[in-house]
Amino acid sequence: MGSSICLPEKKRIFEGKSSDEESTAQEPVKRRRSLRLHVKMSLRRVNSRRQCSSEDGEQASFTPNERASNYDHVRDAVLHNFNEAGVLNGRIPAGVVGLRNLGNTCFMNSSLQCLSNTIPLTDYFLGYDYHKEINKDNFLGTGGHLATAYAELMKDMWLQKGKNGTIIKNDHCRVVPPSSFKKSLSKFAPQFSGFRQHDAQELLAYLLDGIHEDLNRVKQRPYIEDKDCDGTNDENDAAEAWKNYLSRNRSLIVDLFQGQFRNTCICKDCNHKNIRFEPSMYLSLPISDSCRTLEDCLDLFLEEDMLTGDNQWYCEKCKTHTDATKKTDLWVLPPILIVHLKRFTYNDFGKAVAGRKNDVALRYPLKHWDLSKKIKSKGGGAPIYNLYAVSNHLGGTGSGHYTAYALNRFDNSWYEFNDSSYQKIDPESSFETSSSPYVLFYNRVAPAAIDMEASDECSGQDISGRIPLIRRQSITRPDLWPHSQVREGHFRDFERSFTETSDSKAAVSNVSSNGSYSPKVSRGRSNGFSKIKKKKNMLRNEELSNVKDSTETEDDPLQKRGSDVYQC
Repeated sequence: MGSSICLPEKKRIFEGKSSDEESTAQEPVKRRRSLRLHVKMSLRRVNSRRQCSSEDGEQASFTPNERASNYDHVRDAVLHNFNEAGVLNGRIPAGVVGLRNLGNTCFMNSSLQCLSNTIPLTDYFLGYDYHKEINKDNFLGTGGHLATAYAELMKDMWLQKGKNGTIIKNDHCRVVPPSSFKKSLSKFAPQFSGFRQHDAQELLAYLLDGIHEDLNRVKQRPYIEDKDCDGTNDENDAAEAWKNYLSRNRSLIVDLFQGQFRNTCICKDCNHKNIRFEPSMYLSLPISDSCRTLEDCLDLFLEEDMLTGDNQWYCEKCKTHTDATKKTDLWVLPPILIVHLKRFTYNDFGKAVAGRKNDVALRYPLKHWDLSKKIKSKGGGAPIYNLYAVSNHLGGTGSGHYTAYALNRFDNSWYEFNDSSYQKIDPESSFETSSSPYVLFYNRVAPAAIDMEASDECSGQDISGRIPLIRRQSITRPDLWPHSQVREGHFRDFERSFTETSDSKAAVSNVSSNGSYSPKVSRGRSNGFSKIKKKKNMLRNEELSNVKDSTETEDDPLQKRGSDVYQC
């Protein structure tokens, strides 16, 4: 039998009061615990409350009611984490890392590389207290398991501090096994279990939807019936539809990736018109043999379609299915625009038809893709986009392979990722005109950033233009909605109340009692550019300022936190 230890002695051992020999034996364990604690606490994270800084740069006192209207304050925490991790001085830039193929998982690796180089999304998981936004009661989500697994993968890829760690780490190669992430994804979407090849765009749809449901800030979703509109008041109808959508869906995914379409159906028998404004996550563009550029595919997407035969439309006025026309218009575009090219033909069961891939080579805009003339709304900000990542499909439907191209945030160079391997490439010679791009990722750029590029005021490593302003969407803050942002000499004024009053029918005076949204629109004149510019600066400064918003408690689970920055 083993030696017995009396209770007092056990207590002394537990409290660290054992003999010197036993204390020495326990020191390596304590050091390991201390090391684990140090690694765990090295990440700095912020939440939706911002810390003010005084004019001399010193941090001022924290005010609990101050809320950030965007995610700009996350960048400082992320930069701190990069410095603490010591990943900025290596020969290979941080974020340039391969992903091990787990068996026909190139479709997943390609998509993950594109999302990894989506700077605002990665910064959120590296420097934001996303744990506090996890909606564990949402039966449509995974209880936070998928979002947490994705966050750990990002820590592996960028900070080399995830739970899995890199399997190869030297001066020539870094590779991460995404096995834990794949396991969590398979629980949410069982079709991705096993080791069969899948569609990269399908995986993106399930992944972003799963992360959205995990991080949905809405705890109780009200039932709201979609409103049919007639086209007489599109601006107000679109804003009201967005408000209704936000009452059920608010997350970083909405803030980053979601825009709005205007869908119009007209009955061919009675000319009854029905308009609906619907949220959009992707631009899924058709390709014809006549398409030569990405712009051609977009024009084809925006053409009017005829609904006949099995696709007839049910007309509320005729009370029967009739032939009709349907047209989709771009109303509002998101900060991050995902463009999916319909290169495959699918059967009625959702399976790609063997041998039916459209390999038409297209020309893709790398910088300053201006979609101003395609947008029907007067709001939504300047729709100018730069390409930063591409998911490629090579080969046919039966034996294809996925790779990725991505622009690194630190050396501003393009890299090709082919599972575990990677190499630097020239985008103009590699894919500016190619048949392999399948999903393209664009980030919106501000006109000021374009002016800086033209005047050579920014260095080659300046990424300010690659990080669009991401506004935290809120029901009570219509001034943050994309519909209210300045574009083409227009601006909207908002008068909003941050405190509840006895007659608080709405938190914003421009939202009427019946829930409709009525912005005040002013048109700038050619000789009034300075006034418009001043108004733009005022709006930008307001967005970057701290705001007091006591009317949206369910939108921020951190309202009662006493600190903005903590060590996790």
